[in-house]
Amino acid sequence: MERKIKHNEKKNSNKDVAIIASQKKHWSLNLIDSMEDPTFKVMEDDSIVVIKDKYPKAKFHYLVLPKEDILTIWNITKSHENLLRHMDDVAEELTKKHPEHEFLIGYHSVPSMQRLHLHVISTDFNSPCLKTKDHWNSFTTPVFMHSKELCKQLKENGVLKKISLITSKQYLNSELKCHRCPMKPKNMQELKKHLILHDSGKKE
Repeated sequence: MERKIKHNEKKNSNKDVAIIASQKKHWSLNLIDSMEDPTFKVMEDDSIVVIKDKYPKAKFHYLVLPKEDILTIWNITKSHENLLRHMDDVAEELTKKHPEHEFLIGYHSVPSMQRLHLHVISTDFNSPCLKTKDHWNSFTTPVFMHSKELCKQLKENGVLKKISLITSKQYLNSELKCHRCPMKPKNMQELKKHLILHDSGKKE
């Protein structure tokens, strides 16, 4: 009898763990929560929300997200042409808040987070959250697809030209290279030191 009770308790315990696990959101869904968090929200209108990136890869790093539940850029269709253009217009307005900085505006071909999001990121790349080669190459190789080019593709062709997963991974694994000069650092530490020299107007 005692063994039976213990067995049942173990079954119930496992069931509880399974229920709790199923209720936990995967980290890739965190953007949806951030859209409602006043700590991160910058602005919104009827169709989009702008938030600060929780782990910015530069001094200024915003995300423009649609209120419509669109998973990634590859779920965009011709019917989203106006939305994509509006997101680009909002991104351009954001950059005007920081006229002393240059910005990149675009999407990742292999996004890590669910819910379509447009990156608006300053090109100083001065941030402790910029840590890995993947981080760097995701913004400085063709893995980063520029917003205006995608808007043009959608308008002219009705579809977006897809970058394959294999090709994206090759870009992410490519050697480090400064986005402002031919310098090829050995590692991220060397790259980040080099970027500071660019910002200070010095040459290595």
